[in-house]
Amino acid sequence: MKEPGLDDRHRDNDGKIRLKNGNALNKNLPQPIPEFSPLARVDTMRKETGEVSMAKIREAAKRRR
Repeated sequence: MKEPGLDDRHRDNDGKIRLKNGNALNKNLPQPIPEFSPLARVDTMRKETGEVSMAKIREAAKRRR
């Protein structure tokens, strides 16, 4: 078994780190993004910011203010 990746997520077979599940709510994230509603889903935040990773979504949300 491969070593865990960032945030203790394991890598897929092609070596990429698995993305956070799209139906996770902002309030349930380890570090909720204050620019979004607590009930906003991760897939909605991805769609609104145009980013995929949580770090990039966080950066894009700060720029949106």
